Amino acid sequence: MRFAYKAGAKHRKDREEQMSNFDGKSGFSYGRGVSRSTAADIDQGLRAYMLGVYNYMAIGLAVTGAVALGVYMLAVAKVGGGSLALTPFGQAIYTSPLRWVIMLSPLGFIFFMGSRMPHMSAASARNMFFAFSAVMGLSLSSVLLIFTGVSVARVFFITAAAFGGLSLYGYTTGRDLSAFGSFLVMGVWGLIIAGLVNLFLQSTGLQFALSILSVLIFAGLTAWDTQMIREMYFESDGYEIAQKKSVFGALTLYLDFINMFQSLLFLFGDRND
Repeated sequence: MRFAYKAGAKHRKDREEQMSNFDGKSGFSYGRGVSRSTAADIDQGLRAYMLGVYNYMAIGLAVTGAVALGVYMLAVAKVGGGSLALTPFGQAIYTSPLRWVIMLSPLGFIFFMGSRMPHMSAASARNMFFAFSAVMGLSLSSVLLIFTGVSVARVFFITAAAFGGLSLYGYTTGRDLSAFGSFLVMGVWGLIIAGLVNLFLQSTGLQFALSILSVLIFAGLTAWDTQMIREMYFESDGYEIAQKKSVFGALTLYLDFINMFQSLLFLFGDRND
């Protein structure tokens, strides 16, 4: 189900149009709005805008990690011999039907945010993103039961390094990645369908193949999304609109990072005995 988190939002072209017209009155078209400013003004404003995107994303990842660790610590307890056992809280969230609610709740957040964010205030959008990050942390806490803490940390830093390089490429390249990105979105939907099928098949081989494809697809999406977010910047945007665009961009890159992390963890993570 991890692939559904990325594709739960509306198609990117619709989102670009929404984000470029948050106030409902803007006369700008996508890709315009900076022609009357000097290059220095544009660069300074763009740097501040992108820094806001990355800051929100980093805070969201920190919230996710803190919640995942906190939930894990409440869900397990040491028993005789140093082994671990689920607490009543852990049994409720990992073995009862409640686990399906926890698993699917991030997807519900994505659908809601994708449809409502253009109509939210900047503060509401920011709070919704952080709430989503916390819910994602609850959902991801189960990986600490499956994989060792050392391997989770190792894969996180591998993902961070790969993400940084790919995002930098998307930011600096002069090549238009839109056609490439549209193809990758189709790949995401293919991953979702195959992932749903594998819920019933429980095929390790298929899951391995899906993880490899997921890494490749979300690596490409990281570069494309960064370029898209960069092009959504308008020097004339007011504070409210710019902040909502920053939150939206942070959410997009956050999902790329999370999907890459989970796929790499399945491929390279060390499982608990």
